[in-house]
Amino acid sequence: MAAELEAVLHDGSTIPVTVHGRGPALLLPVRLQPHPSAEAEIISKWGGDPDLGPALVNGLSPTNRVITADYEGHRMAYPAPDTLTPDNLAADLLAIADAFGYYGYSWLALAGLQLSLRTDRLRALAMGGFPPVDGPYRSMLAVTRAAHAASTQAPDPASVPAAEAEPGDWDSAAVQTTEAQTRQFVTLYEALRDFNNSTTAAPAALPRLAFAGGNDQIDYSPQWGGVQVRIGAPLAEHRDELVAAGWEVHVLPGLNHLSAMHSAVVLPILAGWLGRIEWVGQAATG
Repeated sequence: MAAELEAVLHDGSTIPVTVHGRGPALLLPVRLQPHPSAEAEIISKWGGDPDLGPALVNGLSPTNRVITADYEGHRMAYPAPDTLTPDNLAADLLAIADAFGYYGYSWLALAGLQLSLRTDRLRALAMGGFPPVDGPYRSMLAVTRAAHAASTQAPDPASVPAAEAEPGDWDSAAVQTTEAQTRQFVTLYEALRDFNNSTTAAPAALPRLAFAGGNDQIDYSPQWGGVQVRIGAPLAEHRDELVAAGWEVHVLPGLNHLSAMHSAVVLPILAGWLGRIEWVGQAATG
């Protein structure tokens, strides 16, 4: 049976925390609550996995104490527009769990890297969908600034709801985020624009995993900053130096940002790596 707790974050807001299974602790910032059917349909249409959180918990809880908290969902409900800095982001994750391994995807992978620089309580770091070296910090700053600007303007009458837009057509999709929601990510990426994300950034003794789709790249139009966000290419380009520095690296052919985060892709990679670094317990039997 799952245990339910609460953690108080840097801004005083409280986030629900759920714990499943036994074994070495693994923190996953994922959503467990089912998406409404219409929302799940949109996620699937755009290439996402609406059942990601429960699938990861079911796959990992036999050998790990899986600690979950929907940090992204919490920050969309309770934005921290002026205070979502790398220090506070790391502090929030440390408020949720004690000594633990961590897996995050996309900007939540970035969160794990920042966490590794600020604590000795992290036991293993798995990053998906964000390269530990040559990360797109400046590109994402441009995108988040554009998103913030759009959130402060009246809706474009030519835009359509995400449910009606063609998957990937960000120019046509209506902006559905608030000024506070978008500004918190501007705050984060402004703090990271000059981050020196070299192979020596994470502690050398920390077990580290990085993976991304080989086709993980988004070319944004001028409406969204006119930049290219490269995820898969930097991981492939720096694979040898990352491996030499102690990382396990997987570049997944043919997958993009959304398809590489599906539970069917993530679970074999993550579970296999956790076993190799011996951050697992004895699976329950009977």
